[in-house]
Amino acid sequence: MLYVDGDACPVREEVFRVATRLSLPVRVVSNGSRPVRPPGLPNVEMVLVPEGADAADDWIAERITRGDVCVTADIPLASRCLARGARALGFKGRPWTLDNIGNALAGRAVSAEMRERGLQTGGPAPLTQADRSRFLSALDAEIAAARRDAAAPPPRPWVSFE
Repeated sequence: MLYVDGDACPVREEVFRVATRLSLPVRVVSNGSRPVRPPGLPNVEMVLVPEGADAADDWIAERITRGDVCVTADIPLASRCLARGARALGFKGRPWTLDNIGNALAGRAVSAEMRERGLQTGGPAPLTQADRSRFLSALDAEIAAARRDAAAPPPRPWVSFE
């Protein structure tokens, strides 16, 4: 299953194309703050959650499981997805992993602190054609990895021998 954090996702069409090619179900989750037109595809479900800062994130994080992929630029949501054993991918094709999510969360906290102090931190650069191409390649790789995750036995819990 693919979950899309849909309110500000610039790569929805790319997700729909890949999911249709691979016969994967997609849930585009939105709180309706930015209306999203349904694509009319049988494998795509539009989910409208109540308004609220993290309503869409909460909906995804409560349902995503191992073997699923979440497409999001929201670093805390990506972290929550990873914690549930799922995979997460940014809009520019950056896979979020247990190895890089901690630094991303820390950088986000630093930027928030700078904004609170009135400093300009700038926003993300516009999405380029190269970003879209990188995203498509990374999405294929993440889906393949998620399928392997789903087929493999669940990880064994860590046990202390002390």
